Amino acid sequence: MNQSCPLCNSESSEFYHSHQQIFFICQCCSLIFLHNNLRLQTNKEFERYNLHQNNPYDTGYQSFVSPITAEIESRYSPLHQGLDFGSGKSSAISHILRSKNFDITEYDPFFVNNPLALQRTYDYIACCEVIEHFYHPFKEFSLLYSLLKPSGELICMTDLYSPSINFETWYYKNDPTHVCIYTLETCEWITQEFGFSNCDILRRRIIFTK
Repeated sequence: MNQSCPLCNSESSEFYHSHQQIFFICQCCSLIFLHNNLRLQTNKEFERYNLHQNNPYDTGYQSFVSPITAEIESRYSPLHQGLDFGSGKSSAISHILRSKNFDITEYDPFFVNNPLALQRTYDYIACCEVIEHFYHPFKEFSLLYSLLKPSGELICMTDLYSPSINFETWYYKNDPTHVCIYTLETCEWITQEFGFSNCDILRRRIIFTK
C-alpha cells in the first residue's frame, strides 16, 4: 500500500523494495521516503545517534563539515547570529565557529533540547546531515523558515539522489535513520512552497535563501 508524502501530502508510488526496506517516491515533489512502519521507535533512534563518536577536535570530522563552516565563514561574521540545528551531542560546526568567535546556538531534539533556541531568529542556520532524518519534513522546514531573519540562509548538507545513482547499492539509504531522501526536484519544491527566494546546490551543500 502506498503512503502519502510526508513533505507535500501527495500520492506516492513504490520506488524500492527489498527484504528489509521499502521506499516510496512522491509523484509531486519527488521526495523518496521510507515506509512509516520501518521507522525506528524514538528510543531506538536515540540509541543509534548515541553511538556516533563524532569528536569535534578530530581533523577528519572538521574536514567533513567544512562545506558548511567555510560557507558561513565566507559570508558571515561574529556579529551575525547562527543556529546549529540538529547539532548532535558533539558538533564540529559549533566548535570551529566558536573558536573564531562566531555567535552560534546549538539545538538538537535529543542532546541539546533547548526550546528557547527556537524562540529567536537567526542570520543563518547550519543543518549538517540532518534533513534526511526528518520524520515530519513539512513541519521541520516550516520551522526552519520561521527561524530565519529576512535574507537569512538555511545551509544544509545531505546526499541528493539522482537517476545516475544505483539506489539498490547506494550506501546512503542503508542508515535506518535516513527516512527522507531528497532530489533536485524536491529542493525546487521546497524553495517554492516555503517561499525561499533562491536555492543554490553544490554537490552535497544546499543553501536555501529566505
